Amino acid sequence: MTADTDLAVHIVDDEEALRDALAFLFASRGIATRLWPSGEALLAGWPQPGCGCLILDVRMDGMSGPQVLDALSAQEGGVDALPPVIFLTGHADVPLAVQSLKAGAFDFVEKPFNDNQIVDLALSAIALRRDRVAAARDRLNLEQRRASLSAREVEVMVLMLQGRLNKQIADDLGISMRTVEAHRSRVLAKMGARNIAELARMLS
Repeated sequence: MTADTDLAVHIVDDEEALRDALAFLFASRGIATRLWPSGEALLAGWPQPGCGCLILDVRMDGMSGPQVLDALSAQEGGVDALPPVIFLTGHADVPLAVQSLKAGAFDFVEKPFNDNQIVDLALSAIALRRDRVAAARDRLNLEQRRASLSAREVEVMVLMLQGRLNKQIADDLGISMRTVEAHRSRVLAKMGARNIAELARMLS
């Protein structure tokens, strides 16, 4: 599979030959890479906004791959905030890699690996990263829109979402129907929703 992406695969391995081989492989598929000789080097250079996924060797001099994952997770407030992590593992380290999957790693590849397998895994990880970033951006945008509502508009929105009619909202809040209609219009405009059904879907 060949793909061009603006997100890079970050490769962390203490074997220079393996780092270079992976970089060449990904470059041949149109995927950018950044190489790190150790987990400590990666942590010293973190954060990396353009990181689409991490490939970590399970066993390295200094910090192991799982230790690097734990450190990054603690720094970012959880595994889900990180780019997806793929572990490279030898046969003897498979149980450790499986344990790391339970801790939130994306997947692991046993050495010697198949070129297509690791490229396809990396592309899947990058796609997941892109989806997570987009979802986080959408959540932030929604929070900002909601924060722009006045206290009265929030009250009207809550009643709208409960299915209350304009007259019922007016009676509940002790305001005129015309005022309710004005608030209702502003709520939809500020939230970027065309109607109540769309507003409900946004907030569900």
